[in-house]
Amino acid sequence: MLAKSLKDYLDRENVKYITITHSQAFTATDVAQSAHIPGSMLAKTVLIEIDGSFSMAVLPANHRIRLDDIRELVQTDDVRLAHEDKFKRLFPDCEIGAMPPFGNLYGMPVYVSPLLVAQAEIAFNAGSHTEIIKMAWRDFERLVNPRVASFTT
Repeated sequence: MLAKSLKDYLDRENVKYITITHSQAFTATDVAQSAHIPGSMLAKTVLIEIDGSFSMAVLPANHRIRLDDIRELVQTDDVRLAHEDKFKRLFPDCEIGAMPPFGNLYGMPVYVSPLLVAQAEIAFNAGSHTEIIKMAWRDFERLVNPRVASFTT
């Protein structure tokens, strides 16, 4: 089931999107394979803590985050992957680990890889482990206003 806050937001903003239902998958690579989406187009959302506050790092499913690059970007050494037990309460309308990359809906900044900017479309978990949303990159960028930065391998 789609995250209610996400669905309501996209509908309110008159954004065109499609929902793709796939077999249950928990890793970004498995989601991409299950949904028949290239790993370069499927965005995975990684929760990080920067100086004790949560942020989203959004990168292609077939890449890994480089925390040292984030540290350099935000100019602090206090950057770490967020632990699930700390952040699951922040996404009450999402299954654990299936949060969409819309930090603006959850009160947190979003950093996005330029590798996703190069795509015409972006696909991402929609709040469950069985559905993704695919939409135009330009709509995602307009709604989320992410900070584009290199932080992947």
